[in-house]
Amino acid sequence: MTSMTPEQAAWFAQTFDRLVSNVGQAVLGKAHVVRLVLTCMLSEGHILLEDAPGTGKTSLARALAASVQGTQNRIQFTPDLLPSDVTGVTIYDQKTAKFEFHQGPIFASIVLADEINRASPKTQSALLEVMEEGQITVDGVTHSVGRPFMVVATQNPIEQAGTYRLPEAQLDRFLMKTSLGYPDHAATVEILQGASVRDRSATLQALITTQAVAEMADLAAGVHVDGAVLEYISRLAEETRNAAECRVGVSVRGALALVRCAKVWAAAHGRNYVLPDDVKELALPAWAHRLVLDPEAEFAGATNEGVLARILADVAAPQERRSA
Repeated sequence: MTSMTPEQAAWFAQTFDRLVSNVGQAVLGKAHVVRLVLTCMLSEGHILLEDAPGTGKTSLARALAASVQGTQNRIQFTPDLLPSDVTGVTIYDQKTAKFEFHQGPIFASIVLADEINRASPKTQSALLEVMEEGQITVDGVTHSVGRPFMVVATQNPIEQAGTYRLPEAQLDRFLMKTSLGYPDHAATVEILQGASVRDRSATLQALITTQAVAEMADLAAGVHVDGAVLEYISRLAEETRNAAECRVGVSVRGALALVRCAKVWAAAHGRNYVLPDDVKELALPAWAHRLVLDPEAEFAGATNEGVLARILADVAAPQERRSA
């Protein structure tokens, strides 16, 4: 793996900012969330959005796909959805006397898995292999979904009737969890002024190709992470496991996820090296959903975000080194 040069970092940051601006034309007033979602895509991970209906989750997925010249599919998860409805199915063709694989909606650059917690655990688990491996296996035959590939899963935090809670093992597969939330007053007024435009993402121009996205992901992997920063991440993860409020802390997979995100975040800011501040900024979206709190601590008012904030305040960050 080759190290990222300062010139490549500058190009990366410029391209990243253009993508944020482009997606921002469809998802108004949410630049920070768009940056997180783009960071997730370039880290080759998946994101979970916990939001009320009507906050722009579908628009975000469509705008992202349009900006990178990619394909986009939406899967509405329901209790009667079958695994084959997600992955695809093998059908016997009488004309050719052969079995043919018909791709499911999971075969796209950006897949919006809407209300994922409404599907049965069996269907939810159909996503696990493709999220982790970038491929699915049907009737013993493996099919790759290609690059880039990102699942943008959503769940409704309010209405829990008829839903299946995502198990910890599945939550751990998501690189980040965040929330779009409602737009501010100014952005809401701007959205209302453009009420005649049904789909803002349809007007977006593609800025880069999916091939360029894969190249950016490979570039970001070459961002330098100092040994002291890695030790810092390891100490933070250990503290989550030792915290009195936590039953389950951050796994090694979670620590690796934060390293991958921090590399992209650094490159997006024009640097070819990671700073402790990158780790602090991404710890909540990358780790909060991975913690399992003790029921008594939860009853007493403890939250995942609160526990992480305390740990970040308690563990001393290393001194910045600006050499790559």
